[in-house]
Amino acid sequence: MARKAPRRTAERILETSLELFNRFGEPHVSTAAIAGQLGISSGNLYYHFRAKDDIVNALFTQYEQALGELLQAGGDVADVEDAWFFMHRLFELVWQYRFLYRDLSSLLSRNRLLEGRFPQLLQAKEVAMQHLLRALRDRGALAMGHGDAAQSTACCMVVLLTCWLSFEYARDPRRALEPEGAQTALLNGAHHVLDLLTPYLEPVQRAHLARLVQAYGVEETVSAAG
Repeated sequence: MARKAPRRTAERILETSLELFNRFGEPHVSTAAIAGQLGISSGNLYYHFRAKDDIVNALFTQYEQALGELLQAGGDVADVEDAWFFMHRLFELVWQYRFLYRDLSSLLSRNRLLEGRFPQLLQAKEVAMQHLLRALRDRGALAMGHGDAAQSTACCMVVLLTCWLSFEYARDPRRALEPEGAQTALLNGAHHVLDLLTPYLEPVQRAHLARLVQAYGVEETVSAAG
């Protein structure tokens, strides 16, 4: 059986950096710490990435590409269950790159690439939410017009998608962003984004959302719909 080729050093640097950034926060992780975790010299690391921001930018590009592919599915939802799993997949991706959201203010204040491209990413999310709402409406699952309510709801969905993990972290700083808290955080996020649609869901769809929330044991401590 042929042996697998060893991973390239650049790939290992990105994987290890992502793990450390997610665990400790990007501002608290130095390039020396990344090199030490990998067992390589700082010179070897700098051969591949001249500065820590280059690592951040490469990870952001990975996230941006994965998110772009996922957002295309927003217009394919047929009912609230499709929307539930679509939202959960979005939160899983956010979780995978959660340092970007945990340290967003710090990153945007000093990283020119993120300063320019993160707003575009938010706009892409909002467009995807509009497509999701349109798909639900066209399939008879949602009673919402094409006007201000749809635009406002799409914007609020993006706000929750962007800020939910920060909220979870503020509620429980020691545990919320640790791996064992992932599933709870993701389910809560998916629930409260879709809870924004509750006033507009057709009765059958509203009841189905309630069953999904109960089946997955989602916390009911905060309700986005009031």
